[in-house]
Amino acid sequence: MDGSTLTTLTQDVPSGSPGAVPAKRLHVITWGCQMNVYDSARMADVLAPLGYAATEAPEAADMVILNTCHIRDRAAEKVFSELGRLRRLKDAREAEGGRMILAVAGCVAQAEGAELLARAPFVDLVFGPQTYHRLPELLARLDVAPGGPAVIDTEFPPEDKFDHLPEAAAPQGITAFLTVQEGCDKFCSFCVVPYTRGSEQSRPAGAILAEARRLLAQGAREITLLGQNVNAWHGAAPDGGTWSLARLIRALAELPGLARLRYTTSHPRDMGADLIAAHAEVPALMPFLHLPVQSGSDRMLAAMNRKHRAGDYLDLVGRLRAARPDLALSSDFIVGHPGETDADFAATLDLIRAVGFAQAYSFKYSPRPGTPAASAPGQVEEAEKDRRLAELQALLREQQARFNAGCVGATVPVLLTGPGRHPGQVAGRSPWLQPVHATAPVRLIGTVVPMQIAAALPNSLSGTLVPESVPA
Repeated sequence: MDGSTLTTLTQDVPSGSPGAVPAKRLHVITWGCQMNVYDSARMADVLAPLGYAATEAPEAADMVILNTCHIRDRAAEKVFSELGRLRRLKDAREAEGGRMILAVAGCVAQAEGAELLARAPFVDLVFGPQTYHRLPELLARLDVAPGGPAVIDTEFPPEDKFDHLPEAAAPQGITAFLTVQEGCDKFCSFCVVPYTRGSEQSRPAGAILAEARRLLAQGAREITLLGQNVNAWHGAAPDGGTWSLARLIRALAELPGLARLRYTTSHPRDMGADLIAAHAEVPALMPFLHLPVQSGSDRMLAAMNRKHRAGDYLDLVGRLRAARPDLALSSDFIVGHPGETDADFAATLDLIRAVGFAQAYSFKYSPRPGTPAASAPGQVEEAEKDRRLAELQALLREQQARFNAGCVGATVPVLLTGPGRHPGQVAGRSPWLQPVHATAPVRLIGTVVPMQIAAALPNSLSGTLVPESVPA
């Protein structure tokens, strides 16, 4: 998924249905994009009826799930490093006569299930991102022969996992993720996602609306729609027809209690005129868009199989900004793709200067097994990748700092999402996804309040409440 992060997130998963007395403890560690975060929460929902509830401590867990990302080499190696640490906990539990089930889920499991078990034969359970709805069945198979061979399920099932998932057991919070689309048909030369997530699939609009209503009833005020190519969503409509993402956004914006809508990740080829119009006409749709371009060189874009040119991207940005003048953009960039020359890299820098990004994700190219680019000629030396990445990131940091500084002195609507780090402080999000903190009463959490931005810090904004806007 474009825009995936490489940071490791340890997630405390929901603790089951109200009133349940859990007999087992579950610990989930999540790497990667927002979709993996969503999947981890849904795995917990599947396991809650079996008596599993969250624990923050892996050593106390009866089951540990590593929900993995396969976008970068380093992310996969982190999985094996974590498995080594968990093996010691598992061995200690068994020495005491107990049991810890160790499971690997997600894209590394899907792509490298056999290799994973060869390197870590102590893993009990391996399953891909499309099969976690089968967790009760997989655990039952594991219980038939405890201590036997690992149970593995990395097939692409004929059934839609969303048809078999229970309702969410616990709220996500003021901001919530909602997966609407999975898979990818684009087959970019560098990307493993089509092989790990499968082909593009869109959930029906009725199911999405129902899940959104549940999230809002649980206290969510902002919903982010997720998909590998979210703007390729074209789902079955309640009236029997087919809706586009723009039509879905309009329907979601009418739900009572919804303050803000976002969607990620987008592909430039799927940004239709109706979606551009939605940015102009739907107030709940935030003026921030993650729109990966990867390179500013037409030659590299062709090698990447992106099927758009740099000029197409610039034209699209122009149309979006004409529709929503305050729109801010984020993107993804890869440096050192096979065949990239100094001229190609310079073209990427030129595109960045032409667009002006509020933030961006940037990576060195890393070969993914089975992808066309992995065996392509013209592999770029690591030292040159490092040099290019440093130069590109310096430019992007400069643009982000300039964008944040441009907010100073402005009055901005901020959705307050929770307490801040310091006593009396609350934290929230600007329309452009910037973290904002200010001194304010906690009773305002969950509301959108005007704030005057006082300072731009490296990774956040500092604001003050506009006094006359504070409700009694």
